[in-house]
Amino acid sequence: MSGSGAQVQLPLAVALRDSATFGSFYAAGNEAVVHALRAADEAFVYFWGVHGAGKSHLLQAVCHHAVDRRVSAGYLPQGERANLRPAALDGFERQQVVCLDDLHAVAGLPEWETALFNLFNGLRERGGRLVVAAEAAPAALKMGLPDLSSRLASGAVFRLAELDDAGKVAALQHRARRRGFEMPDAVAEYLLSRCPRDTYSLFALLERLDHASLAAQRRLTIPFVRTLL
Repeated sequence: MSGSGAQVQLPLAVALRDSATFGSFYAAGNEAVVHALRAADEAFVYFWGVHGAGKSHLLQAVCHHAVDRRVSAGYLPQGERANLRPAALDGFERQQVVCLDDLHAVAGLPEWETALFNLFNGLRERGGRLVVAAEAAPAALKMGLPDLSSRLASGAVFRLAELDDAGKVAALQHRARRRGFEMPDAVAEYLLSRCPRDTYSLFALLERLDHASLAAQRRLTIPFVRTLL
């Protein structure tokens, strides 16, 4: 991906979602972490939360935001380690902003930990920024490399709060408006009662419903949604 003279470094078969921006993220309850990520005042930010809380969305939003400001960036989801080796990090230290996803997936793997430690030091020497997301706090990752553990606890650390049901309804409606349509309360509540409740699954379903409603030239109503589930 490129734009305004800046690029995002990505491993093969990894792409940023165009919709993963700060504007499309429903930030209620997570205003502090969103502010920290957008402001770019902290050289190192670590945030964590459960699967589906929006971590990947925010990391990719950081990359989009960097490109908009003509800042080079890199994004690597370490949960894809079955297809990636630590060498995938080569060259990331030359980026001005680096976003690492799923850090928990490589905890305890010596080659990955060494590569991450070297990346951390390389970015610090060059004045780069590192943003990391995981499913657990730094101390809970049980890294085998003590120096890496201390590095991970050295910056700004945030827990990404989960949305309650009312928040998920509001988030669905916020995302729908960003896509150019309105989602009635009853439809959003129906989806919560019938579908996986994590926001990742709900937003993926929202995208599918949007495409289906456009193709059928129908509004999102409960009877229409019922035919698609």
